[in-house]
Amino acid sequence: MNSLDQLKQFTTVVADTGDFQLLAQYAPQDATTNPSLVLKAAQKPEYRHVLEQVVRDGAGKSASELIDDVLVAFGREILAVIPGRVSTEVDARLSFDADATVAKAREIVARYDAAGIPRERVLIKIASTWEGIQAARVLQAEGTRCNMTLLFSLAQAVACADAGAQLISPFVGRIYDWYVKRDGKTFEPEADPGVLSVRGIHAYYKAHGIATEVMGASFRSVGEVLALAGCDLLTISPDLLEALRQTDQPVERKLGVGTPAAIPRIDLDEKRFRWLMNEDAMATEKLAEGIRTFGADAIKLEAVIAALLD
Repeated sequence: MNSLDQLKQFTTVVADTGDFQLLAQYAPQDATTNPSLVLKAAQKPEYRHVLEQVVRDGAGKSASELIDDVLVAFGREILAVIPGRVSTEVDARLSFDADATVAKAREIVARYDAAGIPRERVLIKIASTWEGIQAARVLQAEGTRCNMTLLFSLAQAVACADAGAQLISPFVGRIYDWYVKRDGKTFEPEADPGVLSVRGIHAYYKAHGIATEVMGASFRSVGEVLALAGCDLLTISPDLLEALRQTDQPVERKLGVGTPAAIPRIDLDEKRFRWLMNEDAMATEKLAEGIRTFGADAIKLEAVIAALLD
């Protein structure tokens, strides 16, 4: 078997793309999107019809009102290809407003409901700020499943689990990037700070019987992916999915082997969470950077939609 098929023996493989025409060839279980990925796909000529249909169906709406329609339209196209779930992201500009995040998530879910999509096939992506995590607490209690994104630390992972989040997406590659820039050197997979972070979170969850799923994300190399074989899920970009399919490198389970280690439980309230984040320069900087980037790409996507309204 190729490495991708081997990996699927240990881990649920998820495609990290808004390019739904690429999905069938890799047969992922789930797919994830974000404003950056949808923006990239929406600018391709082969997807212009999706945007044009959204504009026609939403006659009279502004570009800012249509952006969620576009995100859900891409989500629906993805769900037509995959058997599992799609993740659709709440506007990153709401990352520090719990009430607004809840309201936006309800609007997104309502769009999927109106399209006849079962709620269990939709994950709402929310940035792992304190406010985002509290929004997830409310949404999970209502039956809306949340994928907590822009996650870079154990403190964020613990708070998300305490809130009952369905899934977390620790960003392996962005952690790696930060340490490469700080230390002026690269890291092999077994010493990769992003890989080690996800392994630590996974071990903590298993040690305490936490049901929240761990999905490694934002990979820079095949080596990073294979170093996390055995993680609950891994969301992988199309270029790395293709690289995995083109190699028969042996894949060995790295996570979920043996009896979970004894790890002390971490008790968090808002003050403790904010202090731990403050003490973690990498997590603080990458969270802020990610929110800015996703916010900027949401604005660019609105501009693409606005051009169709003219």
